[in-house]
Amino acid sequence: MSQTFEQAGNPGPWGRFPRRRVLQTMGGAVAYDALTRLSAARQARAGESLKVDVAKLTPLAAKPPHFSTRAKRVIFVFMEGAMSQMDTWEYKPRLQASDGQPGPGGGKLVASRFRFAQHGQTGTWVSELFPHMARHVDRFCFLRGLHTDTPAHPQAVIQLHTGTAIASLTRPSLGAWLLYGLGTENDDLPGYITINPPANFGGTINFGSAFLPAHYQGTRIDDTGNMPNLRPVVDRRLQRRQLDLVQELNRGFEAREGSPREVGSVIETNELAYRMQGKVPRLLDISQEPAPVRQAYGVKPGPDGAFARQCLMARRLSEAGVRIVEICQGGWDHHNNLHKGLVRNSGLVDQPVAALLDDLDQRGLLDETLVLFGSEFGRQPSAQGEDGRDHNITGYPMLLAGAGVKAGYSHGGTDEFGIRAISGRMHTTDLHATLLALMGLEHTALTYRYAGRDFRLTDVAGEVAREILA
Repeated sequence: MSQTFEQAGNPGPWGRFPRRRVLQTMGGAVAYDALTRLSAARQARAGESLKVDVAKLTPLAAKPPHFSTRAKRVIFVFMEGAMSQMDTWEYKPRLQASDGQPGPGGGKLVASRFRFAQHGQTGTWVSELFPHMARHVDRFCFLRGLHTDTPAHPQAVIQLHTGTAIASLTRPSLGAWLLYGLGTENDDLPGYITINPPANFGGTINFGSAFLPAHYQGTRIDDTGNMPNLRPVVDRRLQRRQLDLVQELNRGFEAREGSPREVGSVIETNELAYRMQGKVPRLLDISQEPAPVRQAYGVKPGPDGAFARQCLMARRLSEAGVRIVEICQGGWDHHNNLHKGLVRNSGLVDQPVAALLDDLDQRGLLDETLVLFGSEFGRQPSAQGEDGRDHNITGYPMLLAGAGVKAGYSHGGTDEFGIRAISGRMHTTDLHATLLALMGLEHTALTYRYAGRDFRLTDVAGEVAREILA
């Protein structure tokens, strides 16, 4: 005789349903979930997106872009704190000749102490701080006319990541918008992963989903490959049975009239977390890489090897189908100790980033991966204190490489001292519009309705820099 849940002392929401009927119902729900996933994936691969609303079946399933493009995924290499462009990527002969003189923007001009040399067939000037990345100048597309709105780090970092500089007006991150627009390429992994994200300047806002469903937010990993709150699996079968019961309760709650819209995100996130437990730890274990590969990146124990580990993890995640990966190196806020600080930071970053580009290229991944390298803003050509440079939001560069961009190309530029962008000017919203276009998304069409209006990453602005498109 079948015992009911109530007789077992567990009435809950099930009433007097026999245990056998409950298990049958749960099994049917799991089978239906698997069937819809399989159907959605097949439809997406076959290019039949118009015949089925993939987002309704599986919100994270791969979706077709608005238009054909080469880029399938993004790696954002974020230099937190504002790299000094006139000591790294912007050679300014007039500045070098005007060392110690009054600057047009006030203050005393300070020439770079680092030697610059031309590299590649393009003859691109690069500081001696980046000998490894200098090998790739013919791959780079330089955006040299960037500008933004605020010289404060927290607001500028948030604006770079979300499109708005006002923390109280929380908006979805760039990664969340990309995942919302394109879905994921691997059902067993998060579509958006951020490694060692900026903690002091905006925190979780920089990889959050705001009013987009929660399953579009970034998944945080530290530079050792540890994913907080991803508990180890002791018994997969038992865990699956427990999760099936929880998910059936969630689906019943979701079906009720007036249930919160977040319930669907909870269901999706629970399933993704279960699948991740079987895949993510192995994927982030860079000890599986051959020794020559780890040596090429400069992987070593301790803090000095942290960024190299991030770069290698980024390649592994991207190769596995993670749509957006961000990696971060802090410590570029050089109001003092500028020259020693630049030597240290560039030494941590140069070899790993060059190795990442080499590795992606050798594996045939660079043709479909967009790599973005840069900071929230730049630095002034004038001195601050004994050995520092202050913030500059009116003209600074970022670097692109890989899928969809013109290689060996420079777009725009600043004045002869590197103070203001005077050609090819790109606001942060223009950068976002261009990045979306490179991923096959029309920024004015990528919208989400919330609180009675349609929101988008670029709000009411944004122009695509079509000159850089390959």
